[in-house]
Amino acid sequence: MKTVSVRDLQKSLRRRVDESQKERVVVTRRGHPAAVLIGVEGLDWEQVLLQMDDSFWRMLQRRRRQRTSPLAAVRRRLGAPESP
Repeated sequence: MKTVSVRDLQKSLRRRVDESQKERVVVTRRGHPAAVLIGVEGLDWEQVLLQMDDSFWRMLQRRRRQRTSPLAAVRRRLGAPESP
């Protein structure tokens, strides 16, 4: 993880964006963390928006806490053949 001050970021934004594609870049203000640059090159808009959507992550956490069924039980219930 790289660290850069706001002042240095203003001077070298293009380079820092390039660096953020490989590792996170923490931006500091007066020596304290203020922001993080995270590279998203190669992702589409939907992927980027979902990654930043708190309600999406809360929904995933709720779903992960729900009871699940083994795949074999679901196949039996649907009448699907067992996999080899």
